[in-house]
Amino acid sequence: MGGGISSLSKVCIVGPPTRPEADVDYTFVSIGIKNDKVDYSSNCGNMSAAVGPYAVDSGLVSAPEGYQEQYVVRIHSTNTGKIINVSFPVVDGEAAASGDFTIDGVAGTAAPVQLDFVKPAGSRTGKLLPTGNVVGKFDCYNATCIDVGNPCVFVYASELDVDGEPSSDDIEANTILKDKLESIRRQAAMKMGLAPDLDSVPGSVPKISMVSPRKQPTNGEINVRAMLVGQAHKAIPVTVALATAAAAKLRGSIVADCLKGREEEKGLEICHDSGRLRVDALFDGAGELSKATVFRTARHLMEGTICWK
Repeated sequence: MGGGISSLSKVCIVGPPTRPEADVDYTFVSIGIKNDKVDYSSNCGNMSAAVGPYAVDSGLVSAPEGYQEQYVVRIHSTNTGKIINVSFPVVDGEAAASGDFTIDGVAGTAAPVQLDFVKPAGSRTGKLLPTGNVVGKFDCYNATCIDVGNPCVFVYASELDVDGEPSSDDIEANTILKDKLESIRRQAAMKMGLAPDLDSVPGSVPKISMVSPRKQPTNGEINVRAMLVGQAHKAIPVTVALATAAAAKLRGSIVADCLKGREEEKGLEICHDSGRLRVDALFDGAGELSKATVFRTARHLMEGTICWK
């Protein structure tokens, strides 16, 4: 809260489940930083990682005594209607905080939190490919629109005359580029069925990202630079990473085109502004996206009371 950027202005509302296959309900809320908008239109993968440990520590679910390396909390995301299985170690009935797992862009080490997004396609649109096409054009720019975890749009960095590895500060300083990306995003949102007109497009979805091949493919496989509520993300939203992994396995997509010649069965290592992130997406024999997996961390920081009117 109060970080002054879109990735640090978020709220999770957690309570008893309303579905039998879940242990808790979880509603994600994005809070405006330049306005008073309260946005329920998307989920946040990073915040999802904290919901399982919070559910244990707050007593919403009961964890066993002693040590268990993989305790699973089944989360119902009310924003998307999807189930997320969150696995993490517990010690004497509480979520374990200490560990040696590291994440690029996050300080320190902690216990790993595994997130398995179950059948994550069609989180808002009901379809893996909401436009019906693997690639479309908006403002004469090629784009892949995909709905995995959240509706996402991928465009070639090269078509926007952008070097494949700009920093978030570089992107923030380029207002012409940001305006182009927002125009593409809004048009794609309409085509994806997320809004009836340009003015009604939610700020948080679809999420748009620029992608490009790595110059040194042995050090990560693809560059992704994501935007979040009009701001350049300093790393990568988890749901964008999931969508990238799924798009990597769709022949003809912009992401797959940037990854020509890779082994499709292995997990994907994404390069973002703060480092790298490994993620995987698994399609079943029928071509349905059965799950997408990523590892994060979460720990108890503080307790307090927030008052509003």
